Amino acid sequence: MFALVLLTMLPFVWFGMITAISFIETPLKFRAPGMTHALGVGIGRLVFKVLNLVEAALAVVLLAAWTQRPDLVTVPIGIFLCVPMLALALQTLALRPAMANRTKALAETALAHSGTTAVTAKVGTLTHVAYIGSELVKAVALPVAGILIVVAVAA
Repeated sequence: MFALVLLTMLPFVWFGMITAISFIETPLKFRAPGMTHALGVGIGRLVFKVLNLVEAALAVVLLAAWTQRPDLVTVPIGIFLCVPMLALALQTLALRPAMANRTKALAETALAHSGTTAVTAKVGTLTHVAYIGSELVKAVALPVAGILIVVAVAA
């Protein structure tokens, strides 16, 4: 029974985290008075590192629930559950490390400037765009998986 609850709940919890952090908090952070690009990037490094760790924990729990109730996970549901996990692996193993040197340099630049000094930075690198794209993939796949699971449970 607990596996059923986790399977129906966790895709929506994960989706909510991505939506709140990636698509609401992150863009708004750079509009805050006195926020420099360097400081915003430094905060972002920390937030996304922790977000990815929490997402990894959710993915592990989701996989464990899947093994307990494989009868509920059809091929389409399995695909929509695996896609965000693969996107997370791409982010964690390739994209965030690729952005690390640049974002670390920007974060260290923030230490040399006051909060009122603007630090200009090119934010939209190809790697950054790929990261945003992978967030969008997760944001589409997770609620679809959740809805399909709820429909499977109701059937």
